[in-house]
Amino acid sequence: MFTIEHDFDATVITLVDDGEDLPLQEDVILNAFEDCVTIDQVDPRSDEVVRITLSLTQVRDLAAALDLPEGSYRLQRPEGPKA
Repeated sequence: MFTIEHDFDATVITLVDDGEDLPLQEDVILNAFEDCVTIDQVDPRSDEVVRITLSLTQVRDLAAALDLPEGSYRLQRPEGPKA
């Protein structure tokens, strides 16, 4: 299950682990900002939030990696408009 909320400066996606496999994992909260994406999850051992920050380039690479076989890749950046 997941939720999507649009805040003033970010889109917030919350992933809730409601699967059949136990133990269930803590909720994952993604905050999509103009220049980065943060991923937060509570560490159940310390009860503290762990945050990972991805650049938009890393998000693009992650999205591409989900559909590719094992290997090493470098995505080409699209060329800008010609003057």
